[in-house]
Amino acid sequence: MRWNKFTLKTLSQAEDMVISALSDAGVEGVEIEDKVPLTEAEKQQMFVDILPEGPEDDGIAYLSFYLEEDADKEEILARVREELDSLRMFMDIGEGTITESRTEDKDWINNWKQYFHQFYVDDILIIPSWEEVKEEDRDKNILHIDPGTAFGTGMHETTQLCLRQLKKYVKPGMRLLDVGTGSGILSIAALKMGAALAVGTDLDPCAISAAEENLVANEIPEGAMEVLIGNLIDDEQLQEKVGYESFDLVAANILTEVLLPLTPVAVKHLKKGGVYITSGILEEKEEKITEAVKAAGMELLEVTRQNDWVSVTARKR
Repeated sequence: MRWNKFTLKTLSQAEDMVISALSDAGVEGVEIEDKVPLTEAEKQQMFVDILPEGPEDDGIAYLSFYLEEDADKEEILARVREELDSLRMFMDIGEGTITESRTEDKDWINNWKQYFHQFYVDDILIIPSWEEVKEEDRDKNILHIDPGTAFGTGMHETTQLCLRQLKKYVKPGMRLLDVGTGSGILSIAALKMGAALAVGTDLDPCAISAAEENLVANEIPEGAMEVLIGNLIDDEQLQEKVGYESFDLVAANILTEVLLPLTPVAVKHLKKGGVYITSGILEEKEEKITEAVKAAGMELLEVTRQNDWVSVTARKR
């Protein structure tokens, strides 16, 4: 099926109101393109390695929506223009012009899958659900991981660093706290290595469904992992629910800027002698994290590296 694509040029400061007007006109779903930089809160809700220097914000936004080929586009566009005219009476929406183009039908949700194929992290074979396990690989250490809408396929260096550290420190019966669990890959790996229980926390509610699907795919017993939504750094209720001095391991594959305030909190959830595994650290920020773990009363065990990325592992005294 072919679609009609309509792109509305407006002002970034008017985005929300224009999207609301489009909704009132019967438009379902809008694609936003602007040059507004991410806020610190937005950065913390996603895994951002390094933000490239983008173009300067010019205050312009392009809002695109799609109509099926057989839709009554003239009627819908008439309603859209009527809503925009009403909006103009009390705020500046910029040009408000609408351009039309055509696009092929695509499976937008699943299209990214063409870029994710099975691969090894040392002796761990990570494979998505849409690929078959080869006969010669059936006896391998296999992780079935679909990231879905949550971060974590294992392809990134930071995740691979964490997986290698888990292999060193996970012992049968251990309890793991996985901060920023995303797809649940670290928790699932630890459970398959012999951990008895994993608790994952994340800011993104999508982590719940992503982790649940991956748990099922890996035949992890029900109840072996729980995913909780919230910010462990400042949410005292979440901290209490997670449990103090309850874990043998805490893993956090997050940005340095998040690890710094997280570290003195994470140590409270570790048992004495528990191990803290961190990643998501650029080489030039290594010292900040090693100093942070020492300041939190932990003994630095090792620093491992892959390309420009660093993992810091420490033990609670």
